[in-house]
Amino acid sequence: MSKGAVLILGATSDIGLAVAHRFAGLGHPVQLAARDAAGLEATRTDMALRHNVEVTTHDFDALALESHAGFIDALPELPRIAVCAVGLMGEQSENEADMERAVRVMRSNYEGPASIFGHLANRFAARGSGALVGISSVAGLRGRATNYIYGSAKAGFTAYLSGLRNRLAGEGVHVLTVLPGFVATRMTEDLELPEKLTAEPEEVADAIEAALRKGRNIIYVRKIWWLIMTIICNIPERIFKGMKI
Repeated sequence: MSKGAVLILGATSDIGLAVAHRFAGLGHPVQLAARDAAGLEATRTDMALRHNVEVTTHDFDALALESHAGFIDALPELPRIAVCAVGLMGEQSENEADMERAVRVMRSNYEGPASIFGHLANRFAARGSGALVGISSVAGLRGRATNYIYGSAKAGFTAYLSGLRNRLAGEGVHVLTVLPGFVATRMTEDLELPEKLTAEPEEVADAIEAALRKGRNIIYVRKIWWLIMTIICNIPERIFKGMKI
């Protein structure tokens, strides 16, 4: 893997930071992008000193679609790899009751990430190289009563990544879809998660780096989630609609 710059979208997230450290540790320059880039200054300094690589910070708002093209233009260089760790779960009950909350979750997990990846895809295709890594979720593989607002947005993003991968297959641009199950992050800290099914952010980062190196298209973190979701997706609808899982 060449040592080109790696762009982390959603760099204040636990997964985004873990991925940034993983690639910085391999000698890649890192571009950290988030809504509050100023708040990443301590992280930037630590990462640059620890890994002896160039680290820059950039303001990025996934929901400000009109700013996405200019954001890319302002980067010190077009990255070799772009990783989207942008996401918002919210509480399902609150999302059901408040449509503004629901729309924000949908836009944060699908519309914003798809928009910035669309711009990057065009730049990468024109260059003839690059990799786009979209962190989606197993929650998008079947709508479930307990998180269908979040899950529906992730379903859209997963489908988008699939189509983008198909479109770019002959243009030198690789698209990787990452499907984590439970991950121990600030977003899930109030949930009681089963230990054997819950990955650490560093585990996600390691899986992404290995998948890019091996040219993988879709990965589950952890692998047991492939089996779990295969079972869930094959439950007949007449039974599934009464399960409330």
